[in-house]
This record gives sequence, C-alpha cells and structure tokens, in this order.
Amino acid sequence: MKLRCLIAATFVMVVLSTGFGPGNVAHAESVLEKSMSDTLDTWREGRYEQLFDQLAHRGKTSRESFVRKMRESTIRPACCWQKMENFKILDEKRTEATVYVKIGLEGTPNTDASTTREFKMTHMEGVWKMQLADVLSIAGATGKKGAKKRISKKGP
Repeated sequence: MKLRCLIAATFVMVVLSTGFGPGNVAHAESVLEKSMSDTLDTWREGRYEQLFDQLAHRGKTSRESFVRKMRESTIRPACCWQKMENFKILDEKRTEATVYVKIGLEGTPNTDASTTREFKMTHMEGVWKMQLADVLSIAGATGKKGAKKRISKKGP
C-alpha cells in the first residue's frame, strides 16, 4: 500500500514538474499576454523601429517601409485596461501559439473601436512575437480592402 502511494506521489510530482500542471497554463498565458502587451505599448508610444524588431515574419517589408506605413496610420492601440481584453490561448506549441483577444484601438474612423480576433505568435530569439502582417492589418496600413472591416464599433 505504501509503495502505491509513493508511486502515485512520484507520478504527480513528475507531471507537475514537466509543465503539464494547471500552474503552467497560467504561466504560459501570462508570458504570451505580457509579450503582446509590451508589443502594443511599443506601437502606442510610436517607437516603430523598435516595434519592427519585436515582430515576426517580416517577409519583404523593409524596416523603412514599415516605419513609413506606421507613421502614416492614425490607428494605434488604446491605453490601459482597454488595450487588451479577454485574452485566451487557443493553441500553443513550442514555437507557435494562437491567441484570441480583443484589442482596443484609438484613431479609427469610429470614435470607440476595437478588433477581436485570433493572432498567431511565434517564439523567436527567446521571446514571443506578434506577426508583422497582423500589426499592419490592424493599423490599416496593408493596402488591402478588407483590413479596416475588422474594426468594430463598441456599444449598441
């Protein structure tokens, strides 16, 4: 009987220490949420060169082109508690994660606007990074017709 208890206790300790316990889910969410929040803060503060470095999958967009597009946009993340709401991790792997979040926006054609959707994040250089294309899309700087349609007006 004591051997069974010892085996069960050892199993529980191994499971919790390897990251499958409920505490690790909350930790993963806080790391992803903090990373996204820091990126949105950099954008809000207008530090576009630094923002470019904080993003993943640059593709063919040069730093200069990105900075120019972001400076031309009037849209930026809202401050404080309106910046991010209802953050949820939908899927997380070692180097990729999908999160669902509502991001409050300022400077949109609507006075109070937000975008609620899924975002892909990539783990690179030891940190989680938002996609450059997502930031350009939210800022309305992609040149695509559907980019501004994702912004919804708050309230009734």
